[in-house]
Amino acid sequence: MPDRGGGPTGPRIRVGRPSRRARTLLMTLGVLAILAMAFVMFAGFWTDWLWYRSVAYSSVFTTTLWTKIGLFLVFGLLMAVAVGVNIWLAHRLRPPLSAMSLEQQSLDRYRMGLAPYKKWVLLAITALVGLIAGASSSGQWRTWLMYVNGVSFGQKDPQFHLDVSFFAFDLPWYRFLLGFGFAATVLSLVAAALTHYLYGGLRITSPGARATGAATGHLSVLLGIFVALKAVAYWLDRYGLAVKSSDFKATDNWTGLRYVDANAYLPAKTILFCIAAICAVLFFATLWRRTWQLPVIGFGLMVLSAILIGGLYPAIVQKFQVQPNEQAKEAPFIRKNIDATRDAYDIDDAQVDDYAGKSTTDDETKLRAGADAAASYRVMDPNVVSPAFQQLQQKRNYYQFPKTLDVDRYKDESGKEQDTVIGLRELNLQGIPKRNWINDHFTYTHGYGAIAARGTTTGTNPKGSPDFTESGLPTTGELGKYQQEIYYGEKTEQYSIVGGPQKELDYEEDGEKTTSYKGKSGVSLSSAFNRAAYAVAFSEPQILYSGAIGDGSRILYNRTPKERVEAVAPWLTIDGDAYPAVVNGRIQWVVDAYTTTNGYPYASRTTLGDTTADSLTTNQRAVVAQQNQVNYIRNSVKATVDAYDGTVKLYEWDTEDPILKTWRKAFPGTVKPRADIPQDLMDHLRYPQDLFKVQRELLTRYHVENPAQFYSGSDAWQVPDDPTNKESGAVPPYYLSIKMPDQKAQKFSLTTTLTPKGRPNLGAFMAVDADASSKDYGTIRLLRVTTTVKGPGQVQSELNGNDDVAEFVRNLKGTDSDIEYGNLLTVPLEGGFLYIEPVYTRGGTQNYPLLRKVAASYGSKTVFENSLGDALNAVFGVDESDTSRPPAENTRPPGDTTEPPATGDAALKKAIADAQKAYTEGEAALKKQDWTAYGKAQTDLQDALERAAAAQPKSGSTGDGDKAGQGDKADGTDKGDKAGDGDKAGASDKPASTGSGG
Repeated sequence: MPDRGGGPTGPRIRVGRPSRRARTLLMTLGVLAILAMAFVMFAGFWTDWLWYRSVAYSSVFTTTLWTKIGLFLVFGLLMAVAVGVNIWLAHRLRPPLSAMSLEQQSLDRYRMGLAPYKKWVLLAITALVGLIAGASSSGQWRTWLMYVNGVSFGQKDPQFHLDVSFFAFDLPWYRFLLGFGFAATVLSLVAAALTHYLYGGLRITSPGARATGAATGHLSVLLGIFVALKAVAYWLDRYGLAVKSSDFKATDNWTGLRYVDANAYLPAKTILFCIAAICAVLFFATLWRRTWQLPVIGFGLMVLSAILIGGLYPAIVQKFQVQPNEQAKEAPFIRKNIDATRDAYDIDDAQVDDYAGKSTTDDETKLRAGADAAASYRVMDPNVVSPAFQQLQQKRNYYQFPKTLDVDRYKDESGKEQDTVIGLRELNLQGIPKRNWINDHFTYTHGYGAIAARGTTTGTNPKGSPDFTESGLPTTGELGKYQQEIYYGEKTEQYSIVGGPQKELDYEEDGEKTTSYKGKSGVSLSSAFNRAAYAVAFSEPQILYSGAIGDGSRILYNRTPKERVEAVAPWLTIDGDAYPAVVNGRIQWVVDAYTTTNGYPYASRTTLGDTTADSLTTNQRAVVAQQNQVNYIRNSVKATVDAYDGTVKLYEWDTEDPILKTWRKAFPGTVKPRADIPQDLMDHLRYPQDLFKVQRELLTRYHVENPAQFYSGSDAWQVPDDPTNKESGAVPPYYLSIKMPDQKAQKFSLTTTLTPKGRPNLGAFMAVDADASSKDYGTIRLLRVTTTVKGPGQVQSELNGNDDVAEFVRNLKGTDSDIEYGNLLTVPLEGGFLYIEPVYTRGGTQNYPLLRKVAASYGSKTVFENSLGDALNAVFGVDESDTSRPPAENTRPPGDTTEPPATGDAALKKAIADAQKAYTEGEAALKKQDWTAYGKAQTDLQDALERAAAAQPKSGSTGDGDKAGQGDKADGTDKGDKAGDGDKAGASDKPASTGSGG
């Protein structure tokens, strides 16, 4: 051995036990390490409890927690007992003497080494499998709660005549129990076999019998249990056929029984159940017969039957009975699938009417008048104009607007409801002048104000910009007085600490305004224990010792509306787009939520993530759930989240939904009744986009109710690609106030177009009444086009090839600007379809879109004009000066986008003065390096120069080619000129409207 001392002559070092002090120190450090690890695990639990208590949904936390704990303990204990008892039993049934063989002699070493630790090994194995099984089972808390609280659907499936609740609530739980039983049996069988082998009950190479009688009996019982569970599986598989997905020519994602299922698989499963039950009895019989002969024969018969009866026989039926006459054989089952699918997706009441798609009149004046009444044409596209909001209303770099704004309805000064584009000025941490922990989490804590603009008109400062009805900082306008601070929003993903000694920046306008949060939301950090818990949970030690935290400090987190609703109602599927509404002096986020299941018999499945994706979901808005496969959906809950104090309220919406009733039983008191919805909130509720997209996808096939026609697919539709978007993707649905052929007045609706499968022409137009206050809310109307009509892609292609468009694009190249197409709106009109598309320019002196042109198409005619009014006049061949039209029609139509150029010396002087002012402001902004102000000044300068050029007298011209509408206001005249009834220059800081407001 090598010398471990100091050398041949050196002293030997004696290694002894550590001193008592060292042992005490090590033990203390070990205990502290264990306590620290325990506190880290406890911190997450404690902060979750504090958060649920702060939002007044602690019952959701406790119900979910106790359900998970109960499932963990019950199934963890069952698994541990099953495996442990079988290991103990195998050990107890070991032979008293082992055979004298090389195999057993080598195993003796393992037996002897294991002997002192047998109990500990047994406990370790059972504890491990119990923990794994318990953790896995706790994830089934939704399945358990739906099983014990399930209510009847009041509908029976057409095959087994069982209530739908059996497939939606009971069958998933039975399948879980079956799967758990298989897992416990297999683990017990493996553990028992290994134990028998280790102690000589099973022998592989030893002479004589391969297994003792005790081992044979023990293992045969476990195999019998396994085969008995297989029999149960065959029986449940019978019911599973009603919710089984399969490939079928008639439709993708077919769900339910087909002819071969009902006439081959169903009887085969019944026969296999009987064979498996008999086979299980034969395995149990080995307790007395002590031979494997009969059970092995029975098991072989079962396997052979599964191949012949469960596989070969259905294939023969499909090949020789179904395929020669598939349409006739499958017709009754297609009928069941159609009925179930239409009911499950709530499209069974959709009104499908034939529509020629060709104009029923040649009277141009009538068509022009009908166009004004047919819709309020939203020329402000919420998917395009966000940069204009950003440039004109951002005010500070630490504010931001969403890329896709929202469309809502608000009343104007006259009390008339109008479509409105709205967005909240939320906090943008990336724009904070100096980033540090205090600024990020204490100083810059909230956004400020809602910005709104009319959807049907444009402003003049600059021309083509949004016509703001609520603007400024703080905001003023038509929304009245409301709480403007936005502590909870779609972009607010970081935590903030408010209400303590550190003041928050409220907003900057004529100086810095500070505030301190007065809301009741968030969790108090006054307790040192709470601070320590959050310091651990957020991995931020400064929370523990920072002097910026004191009495009154509260931490706000989980701040997006989607996060908050998902947390308090984890059983709901949340819509991809929350939208803001100013209700009773507060900004409320409205969140649509769905109850879903994939266990509705015969209803075809869809993947929500794929179905709700469109050309805008790539980078602008989220989809509802990426991989959530369902075959039943209801918009059962409307939720609100207060933008100031984060209060979450859940309101029942679908009063008949059995899944919602089930969850309300499981979580009593969490969902308020529908009658509690305030009327002011009801005025802003609308039909959700994601549900509409799911329904339109299903209606591409399931508008057909005739099984033969459905099978042939001759009338199948598809959702067309968005022709206005360079990115590939389905055309998004559009909110629009529209009058359908069977309606007497415009209704706030959600609309879309559909094309025949594989063809570009228009196949159908679909609209749903989206106004929650309407008695027809949710009514789906489909206009099936019976002639060949241009589809949206064809209209866009015609527009791109239009000579006026080509000239417009050529002229843009010299100004370094780009063209951007807005939403292509489709409106039924006098038997035909009117297409309206706003066209924006972006670039040059302004880096945000301004509405410059409007395209229109009706029948075979496509026009490209300066304004909506001009486009409608041109497409119907009506002269603006036509006196035969009623007086109301002689006014400029809603959404006219062009301000008529003012002429004369006064207008010229005013334009020159504005140009000089814009130039001076631009120079001042340039010195301050305020690029937002500089860009606005350059835009104002360009606008002033255009007005100056237009004001100069020109022979035979009215300016730059725009047509002056009657009764329009000329914004910006001097005080001596009257540009319209009651117009006053500078009377308001809001941009003047260029239209009537629609």
